[in-house]
Amino acid sequence: MTSRRQFAQFLATAALTASAVSAIAQPAPVTLLNVSYDPTRELYVEYNAAFAKHWKARTGQDVTIKQSHGGSGKQARSIIDGLDADVATLALAGDTDALHNNGGWIPKDWQKRLPQSSSPYTSTIVLVTRAGNPKNIKDWDDLIRPDVKVITPNPKTSGGARWNYLAAWEFAKRKFGSDAKAQEFIGKLYANVPVLDSGARGSSITFAQRAQGDVFISWENEAYLLEKEFGNKVDFVYPSLSILAEPAVTVVDKNVDKKGTRAVAQAYLEYLYTEEAQDIIGKHFYRPTSAKAQAKYAKQLPKLNLFKIEDAFGGWEQAAKVHFSDGGTFDQIYTKKQ
Repeated sequence: MTSRRQFAQFLATAALTASAVSAIAQPAPVTLLNVSYDPTRELYVEYNAAFAKHWKARTGQDVTIKQSHGGSGKQARSIIDGLDADVATLALAGDTDALHNNGGWIPKDWQKRLPQSSSPYTSTIVLVTRAGNPKNIKDWDDLIRPDVKVITPNPKTSGGARWNYLAAWEFAKRKFGSDAKAQEFIGKLYANVPVLDSGARGSSITFAQRAQGDVFISWENEAYLLEKEFGNKVDFVYPSLSILAEPAVTVVDKNVDKKGTRAVAQAYLEYLYTEEAQDIIGKHFYRPTSAKAQAKYAKQLPKLNLFKIEDAFGGWEQAAKVHFSDGGTFDQIYTKKQ
C-alpha cells in the first residue's frame, strides 16, 4: 500500500513538474492592437494571420492582433486621447507626426527606424465612376463640371481625403499656373461634393452602396476592391497626374513600453518588408516596395505620372499648416461653400 501511495505521489509530482516546465518553456500569449486607417481592413486581416504563424514558429508564442479602423486623422487623435495602440499604421506621415507632437507617444525621428522612411507600401489616388463612365470623366478637371457630383471624405478627419485634395490641387496648379487658380479650382470641386464622410471607407459606402455621386475620389486599392465587389456597377480611371501616397507605420513607444510588447510589435512592423508580406500587399492592391513583388503585380499596378508631396508642397508639415490647419485653405474654401 505504501509503495502504491508513494508511486501515486511520484506521478502527481512529476505531472506538476512537467506542467511547470511547460509553462516556463512556452511564453504567455500576447495581444497587439494595430490602429490603422479605413481601407486597410482586408490587407491586415491576411497579414495578421501570416505574421501570427511566423511568430509562433519563430518564438513559440501565440500572438493575436486586433484591428481598429477609421479616418486616419481621427485614428491619430484616438491614440493621443488614450487608445492603447501597440502600432499605428496610418495613411500619412503627417498623422503619425501628430503622435510625437501631442504627447510624445513616439520619438521625433520615428521615420528613421524602418526602411523607406517607415513606408512599407505605397498607393495613389484614382477616380471611380459609374459603370460605363456615363459622365465621360477622364481627368481632374471633369470634377468641376456642374453636372458632376463628387464623393470624397473630409480632409479634417481622413488621411485619404488629404491625398485626394493635394492631388487635385497640384493638377490645377500645373494646368492653370498658380496657387490662386488652384484654390479656385478646389473650391469648385468641393462645391460639387454633397456629403463629407469622416473616412475613405465611409465615402466608398456612400458611393457604391448608397449610390450617391457620379465619381468617387479613391485610394487605388479601394477602387480595386469596389471593382471586385460591384464589378457591374463601377469603373475607374487613372487621372493624368496623381500623388505618390506613402502610408506610414510605427511602434507606439509609450504603449509598448507600458505593456511590455515592444519586441513583438517591432517584429510585426519589420515583417511587412519580407517577401511574403510584400506579396500580400500587392495581392490587396497596395504598391509593394520590393522589386520581386513589384514585378509580379506590375500589370494591375501600372507605372503612373506621380509627384511626391515633398516636391510639390514641402512635406506634410508644411502642407498641413497651409491647407488643413484651422483657418487654412480648406476651411476657407468649405466656409464659402456653406
